[in-house]
Amino acid sequence: MDDAQLLRYSRHILLDELGVEGQERILRGRALVVGVGGLGSPGALYLATAGVGHLTLVDDDTVSLTNLQRQILHTQARIGWPKVASAYQALLDLNPQLQVTTVAQRADAARLAGLVADADVVLDCSDNFTTRQALNAACVQHHVPLVSGAAIRFDGQLTVYDSKRSDSPCYACVFPPDHTVEETRCATLGVFAPLVGIIGSMQAAEALKLLSGAGQPVVGRLLMLDARSMRWTDIRLSRNPVCPVCSASPPQRPG
Repeated sequence: MDDAQLLRYSRHILLDELGVEGQERILRGRALVVGVGGLGSPGALYLATAGVGHLTLVDDDTVSLTNLQRQILHTQARIGWPKVASAYQALLDLNPQLQVTTVAQRADAARLAGLVADADVVLDCSDNFTTRQALNAACVQHHVPLVSGAAIRFDGQLTVYDSKRSDSPCYACVFPPDHTVEETRCATLGVFAPLVGIIGSMQAAEALKLLSGAGQPVVGRLLMLDARSMRWTDIRLSRNPVCPVCSASPPQRPG
């Protein structure tokens, strides 16, 4: 780190659990953020402020007026822009040292596999079951930890799937790909604006812990928030020994 970086990230460096070594790991880190809407906005912003060296942003949508109630990466002046272009502008304004790659399309399974292979951590901030399953499969294939978040109405959830660990389930263990899922979207059911900020910020926190080695990620635990009462429920998750995705991919420990 140079002197400017030592000053910029000094409040991280002061933390015993991080220090210079942890911050340097963050600076070398590569994060993939799929979806730069309600969850991806705070997620990407905190990764950027923390100095993650390279961010890849994937989203095929454009900024609309209805997004501005909760998607804090975007502004009135950028209505009509591709969301990844708006996010690129916001993140570089915040931290010009970042390297940011944008993908302005809904990535299919093959494209996601390539993007995941180049990442150290993945944030699933998407809003549909198909993308979540494809992203999970790519993370299992390449043994990249997946930080999964979701929010609708007043209900949010967060967990980390890490196929490097023998005790970690994958997304398909919890939500089998052959089950019928009714898609729920903010456009039809609504979402409490601060809820996506809470969950997206927690996704960034888990990603930074994974990159830096600080703390314990919430692997094997599903945290569920009822924002009406601000009550959390902590559910233990188990690996499915016959999971169609991860049972054929043995865990790998970092070498």
